[in-house]
This record gives sequence, C-alpha cells and structure tokens, in this order.
Amino acid sequence: MKRIIFALFITALIFSSCQQTTKQTDPNQEFDVVILNGRVMDPETNFDAVRNVGIKDGKIAIITESEIKGKEIIDAKGLVVAPGFIDGHQHCLEPYAYRLMLRDGRTTILDLEIGAHGPKLDEFYKAREGKAPLNFGVAVAHEFARAEVLDGFTDWKYLNTPDAVNSRKSMGWTKTRPNLEQGNQILGLIDEGLRQGGIGIGSTVGYMREGVSTREIYEIQKLAGLYGRQLGMHFRGTPGNDVAEVNGIQEMLANAAALGSPAIACHFNNPGYNLVHELLVKMREQGYNVWGELYPYAAGSTALNAVFLEPEIWVKTLGYKYEETLQDVTTLEYYTEESRKEMLKKEPTRACIVYKMPVDAIVDWLKMPGVALGSDGMPIFPDAGLDRNTPYEDYPNTHPRFAGAFAKALRLGQDNDIPLMQLVSMTSYNYAKPLGDMGLKSMQVRGRMQEGMVADITIFSPDNVKDNATYAKGATPSTGIPYVLVNGIIVVKDSKCLPDNVNPGQAIRFEPVAESKLVPLSIDRWNQEFYVIPDDFGGASMKCCDFADEPGHKH
Repeated sequence: MKRIIFALFITALIFSSCQQTTKQTDPNQEFDVVILNGRVMDPETNFDAVRNVGIKDGKIAIITESEIKGKEIIDAKGLVVAPGFIDGHQHCLEPYAYRLMLRDGRTTILDLEIGAHGPKLDEFYKAREGKAPLNFGVAVAHEFARAEVLDGFTDWKYLNTPDAVNSRKSMGWTKTRPNLEQGNQILGLIDEGLRQGGIGIGSTVGYMREGVSTREIYEIQKLAGLYGRQLGMHFRGTPGNDVAEVNGIQEMLANAAALGSPAIACHFNNPGYNLVHELLVKMREQGYNVWGELYPYAAGSTALNAVFLEPEIWVKTLGYKYEETLQDVTTLEYYTEESRKEMLKKEPTRACIVYKMPVDAIVDWLKMPGVALGSDGMPIFPDAGLDRNTPYEDYPNTHPRFAGAFAKALRLGQDNDIPLMQLVSMTSYNYAKPLGDMGLKSMQVRGRMQEGMVADITIFSPDNVKDNATYAKGATPSTGIPYVLVNGIIVVKDSKCLPDNVNPGQAIRFEPVAESKLVPLSIDRWNQEFYVIPDDFGGASMKCCDFADEPGHKH
C-alpha cells in the first residue's frame, strides 16, 4: 500500500510540473500571446489537460488553470495545443516550401539525411537568417563531399540540394571507390561543415552502395562521433528485401556501438521494419543514442536514375515490376523497362514515385513508440520560379509527403485508435529528445509543452486535422491546423500563413568551432594502434584503412 501511495505521489508531482506557475511568473501580467482553453499535451511528462498558456519573449511563461490576459488571444477550445512539429528529414528548405510546411503544423525543418556541402554550410545558414518563418537546419552531406572529390563538382544550386542535372552527369560520387588520399579529402570537407556547426553527417549510402566501402562508413561515423554528433543514414540496402534492409542498419548500429556515437535510422519504413524497430529499442535500453524515423506513405520518391531502380536490382533481385511500382510524378503514368530507358536519356533525374510497401503497414509504423516522423519531402524540379506567394495550384506535382506527412499521421492515428499522445510524441519530442541528448541546445528547449521552453507550438483539431495532398496533387495544404507559433510569434492564424515579413525562424545548429577533431587516416598510424609491431616495424602492410581495398586498387 505504501508503494502505491508513493507512486501516486510521484505521478502527481510530475503532472503538477506543467500545471504550476514558476515563482518568477506573475499570472496577472499581460503576456505577448495567450492560448485559452486548449488541451495542452506534453509528450515528455505525459501531461494532458485543459489549460491556459501564456507566452512571453518567445517562451512558454505559464501553463495554468487561472485566467490570464495577453496582447494577442487564441481561443483553443476543442483544440490540441502541442509542441511544434519537427521534421528532421525535409530536403527542400527553400522559401516556396515554407507555407506548405507551416500548414502541416511543422515549425522546424531539418535535412539530416543529405544536408549541405561542408565548406558552404555557413553560407547556407546566412542565406536564411531573418528570412524564414520556421526554424531550419542541416547536417553535412557525405554525398556532396564525394561529388567534389570524385567528380570535381562544387556548383550547388541550392547548397543543400544538388543541381538536378550537372551534379549527376558523371555519377562518380555514387560508383567510385576513393583511394586513401581521396578518402582523407572527403573527410576533410565533411569536417569543415562540422566545424561550421552542422548537425552531424547525412549519408545516402543506399545511392552509393557500389562506391562506399564499409571502412568509409565507419570513418564518417567516427568523425561525427568525435564531435558528439549523429550520422543519419539511408541504409546501404534501402530499398531492398527484409535481409538487406536489416543488414544495412546493422552496419550503422555496429559502428555506433563500437564508437559510442549517435545515429539516425532514416525512413526505415521498408521490409524488415519490425526488426529494425526492435534493434533500436534494444540499443536504447543499453544506453545508446540511436533512433529512427518514418513517413506515413506506402510509396517513396526519388530520381529515375537511382542505382536501386536498375533492372538488375529492382526487377531481378527484388522482384518488382516497373508497370506496377514505378510511376512518373508529372504524368502519373507507370514506366516500363523500355520507357524508363528512354526517359533516362532525356532527363536522368526526373522525379518518380516508387511503390514498395503494403498500405496497411502504415498503421503498424504509427504504433511504434520512440519513432519520429520525417517527411523525406523532395525539392520540386524544376521549381519554375516558385516563391512564398505562388498559388498552390500552380506548383508542379510532387509526392504528397512534401505537404501532408504530419497531418496524415495524425488523421490515420486517430482513425485507428492510436493514442493521441503517441502521435504527438512522433511529431515533435521523438526528434527533439535525442538531438538534445547529443548536446544540440536548441532541441533541449523544443518538442515540449512546459514552462520555460521555446514557444514553438502547433494547435490542431483532433477531429478535423486532415492531409489533402494526393499523388495527383502533391502540393495541397493540410487542414485542421488553424494556428502555428514559431519562437512565440503567430505565423499561421485562422489557417492562413502570415505575410512574408513575419520571419521568426531561427537557425538550428551547433556553435562553430575553430579546432578540427579530424585525425587523417594513415596506414602507419593504424598499424601502430591495432597491430603488435615488431622492433623493426616489419610485418604485413595494412590495407583495411584504405577506402578502396578491392584487389587491383593502388594504395
């Protein structure tokens, strides 16, 4: 009985943490914004109750049952007041995407799977400072470092998104095994981005499976770990069957265990997802900071020339038929092997939709605790001069996850009796918590509805929230999310985005550091650390430190 009473007492303390005002907060003051009568939900403490929220100087100043007053008032009766949605896997961080992201409840968009080119990372951030209505940030791109070293390509159109034509002509970045010197150059470019504050490293190794050795992956994970940051990986075998998919994450997790470094399993909603989820859960139980994300769609999207869409992999190995699984984003026609071959000659990076999972698996994904949402929204090619004021109906078509991933997760979850707190956790806390745990200060104060936290807040109707984007009309805004606040500023009001001059978005990044942590790879250094060296330093020469260790490669 004493144990039960004690447990109830502790529970009451936890819940009261979101109810009680702090000693410094005067409930009688006038707040900048007040949100009245909303269902406040905090995933970290599981607090869930109707409360009033007062916002001051960009932070949540008070959560209370008492009456409060403010300069701006939001009546949230019947609505959920949740932490602002965090999309950790959005490849389009351009102005034309902002309104669709906000209408879907997203207050932070990060590209942690590809990211920006290391030497230009600071330039990426400066181009957006004071010009974005939502928070933004990027990892450092493994792919782009390879493109510079192996293809000589440095002319990035959007810094974080490779030029759809020029950067992929030679394809050396995807197929070439670098030698030791080139490997060190690749690491050096990535290191520049980490020193400039990049949020870890993004690696699309699934697109580079021929060119990237296991040694290369290990070394970039080691480099990220030296800075205490994560590797976000598109697995080596993705897309693939359940064996290839799971083996791909095991490569990343084995490195994470050996190095003690954080890691993200990007979009693991593929065959074998249940075992991937179990691996992540078990790793976290052992104290490792590893987590995964997914998007609530049975189809993905990529470029037509992606290596895994070659007939040898897609048709012969995986058993898919182009006529049933590979669809053109613009025409919505399905490809045949011949029509794909013809289109590759004209437009090799043409966007396509790839159907690869049964629709009923989506609900399974939304039931998995600890998993985050990441939309994997793709840039629109060509963008045709799109800007923040372009009418939605004038956007070229794209995968619906670009505009509707978060609203769709909420709608599907509600329709299938998934606890709302589970869904709210997926939209925010499940990305904020692991990023904060690895030392990213801006994420330690987001993803939570608590006093003292940054007022990134999404207010939605659990009954009416709905994604409207379809495969035929992928740039259609979500509905049922009438208010969005970023850093305490209302940016969506009555389901309308505020004008272009309302830009409270902040950079999500680490503080830049001057000193490099990179230790260039060296055969002699490896020998001395991992071999028992005779007095005369003889013995076999070390080959496993090389990035290109196949027979015939020169070291």
